Amino acid sequence: MNIKLILNPVDGSQHSIHSTHYAIELTKLLNAKIILMHCHERFPIVLSEPYFQQAVNEIGKASEELVEPFIKIFEKAEVEYDVRILEGAPGNKIPEVARIEKIDLIVMGSRGVTNFTGLLLGSVAHQVLHKSDCPVFITK
Repeated sequence: MNIKLILNPVDGSQHSIHSTHYAIELTKLLNAKIILMHCHERFPIVLSEPYFQQAVNEIGKASEELVEPFIKIFEKAEVEYDVRILEGAPGNKIPEVARIEKIDLIVMGSRGVTNFTGLLLGSVAHQVLHKSDCPVFITK
């Protein structure tokens, strides 16, 4: 098993914080690199200027603020990482990025910010499990 590149998708939930700590431990054990990934909502296409640019700026700022604590965790742990902030549905984007970046392992939380009770897995985790070509490590 040669795992050198780990994808860690996050949404700001406690589950994603927990998965990040697992990703860090695996990165250290395997001498790997992490790609931190966040998918934000789609940009509104019905707005005209200057409102469209304002919406883009707000979504971008919110995404940067969301990934900032994760970056601090990586820097404190002294692991090698890159960041990807993308537009779109995470259930589709995560497997797509995994293929494009040639990811060896995806490490993600079992549920996201919605945290529906009674579900074994969140809908995003379920989609990623079924659409990804690489192994997926799901944390609680």
